[in-house]
Amino acid sequence: MPLLYYWRKDNYYRDLDFGASFNLNQNNPLLHSIAIGDSLWAFTRNKNNNYVLAAELIIKAKTYNSTSFRYGKYRVWGDLVRSKYFEIENQPNFEHLIRSFSISTNSGILGRAFQGKAAVRTLSESAHQILATYSLNLKVENRAKLLPEEKLEILINSNNENSIYKLISEIPSGISEKRMQYLYQQSPQRNKKLASKLKSIYKGKCQICKWDPKNIYGKYLTESHHLRWLSRGGDDELSNLILVCPNHHRAIHVHDAVLDYSDYSLQFKNHKEKLLLNEHIF
Repeated sequence: MPLLYYWRKDNYYRDLDFGASFNLNQNNPLLHSIAIGDSLWAFTRNKNNNYVLAAELIIKAKTYNSTSFRYGKYRVWGDLVRSKYFEIENQPNFEHLIRSFSISTNSGILGRAFQGKAAVRTLSESAHQILATYSLNLKVENRAKLLPEEKLEILINSNNENSIYKLISEIPSGISEKRMQYLYQQSPQRNKKLASKLKSIYKGKCQICKWDPKNIYGKYLTESHHLRWLSRGGDDELSNLILVCPNHHRAIHVHDAVLDYSDYSLQFKNHKEKLLLNEHIF
């Protein structure tokens, strides 16, 4: 069942400024009614205050957020290859299209009909097909480009600042100026003390499989991983980090595995793996 989601424009622009995260949150359980592989269509308002189509997320995972998360209990994640952000500034107003769907939009101002839990609505298959056809003529938003996240995180873990700057300098143009500034000024300075703290908490063990290199080899060989990745605006906080072995770290990046806070498990492509050690994420 496809869904329609009203995305506040300040949140949409923040995603473009600090890293397109390809996920959306809501406090309405309806968000989790969407099936894996279905489309979540998000619309917003542009700088001309026109209602415009902002994104199509092809859903690959559904998770629960931590109880302290401010934007709602439920989260859906879009497939990174198939999902799209659309360029919104030059789009015409498509309010008439939304009002033509079989959903309640009685309010004189359309955005008011999509406040709170009403921000997410079900779409008929015919409405989904209309949006799919409409989106064919839209430009993809360049500022939502995916970055070489795995390489960036490996370099940050190795504290190799010169290589970090070199990698960032090779990123193709098109992403937002704020995002580039964020990567240049903040990412090379992050993670060092927090990674050490994680290793102290878990004595260097992988939180997923309990691999214990300190006991076997006398060295801390596990690595810290940001649950919300650095290039997608992730916060540099202990609660956004886990300690994993190199094999699990590689698997997390390959599958873009995400954490479900309902049972503290990472969702890989076809299975879930729980954090067997967890003393800092609640």
